[in-house]
Amino acid sequence: MNSLAERLETVQLSIAEAIRDAGREPSDVTTIVVTKFHPASLVRELFTLGVSDVGENRHQEAFSKSAELTDLSLNWHFIGQLQSNKVSQALEYASIIHSLDRVSLVSAVRKALAPTGGQVDGFIQVNLTDDSSRGGVALSEVESFADTVVNSGVINLRGLMAVAPLDEEPAAAFERVREASARVQTVCTTATDLSIGMSGDFREAITAGATHLRIGTAITGNRPLGG
Repeated sequence: MNSLAERLETVQLSIAEAIRDAGREPSDVTTIVVTKFHPASLVRELFTLGVSDVGENRHQEAFSKSAELTDLSLNWHFIGQLQSNKVSQALEYASIIHSLDRVSLVSAVRKALAPTGGQVDGFIQVNLTDDSSRGGVALSEVESFADTVVNSGVINLRGLMAVAPLDEEPAAAFERVREASARVQTVCTTATDLSIGMSGDFREAITAGATHLRIGTAITGNRPLGG
């Protein structure tokens, strides 16, 4: 079995190749290593290998790990569904929230940050499926929701986040995100980033203009037993 360092290098080389093939610059793309279900010790090892951007899906796990790793200069990206009543705690460690998808969540962020004048970077998560129960804003509502985010006064809207559906070619799914991104930019001209691309489709995401990749198992390996 390859070591963590070997898996990381393999993925980094593949990403670099995809960036070259797309005619883009390495500085255009941030790779976030998603460490859900893995211990803080793995995050510490990743840091020694040069990784500073890590992503977590579950607040309780992220809260615990970040508290254990305060000695490291890490950028914590929250990429899962965030409960409104956990926002204040999440803002203690998260520098970016990738999953803004409802007005109540935006309101909770504003309530937590407005008194201190604080700011946080955020992505609007869009739902690319027909299942309205899944997290994410419907593509038809993305402009109005972007307006809500911008008017909160505390969120620096970076762009859109999405997960390509399993039953659709990633390139086609990411094209829909690009089209939605163009509409969002009529509301917020600086919201140009795209948090798209995971272990199985990051090449297509880079071609589509991804600025943030969320790579888990291709780097971290399978989750530990019991995870």
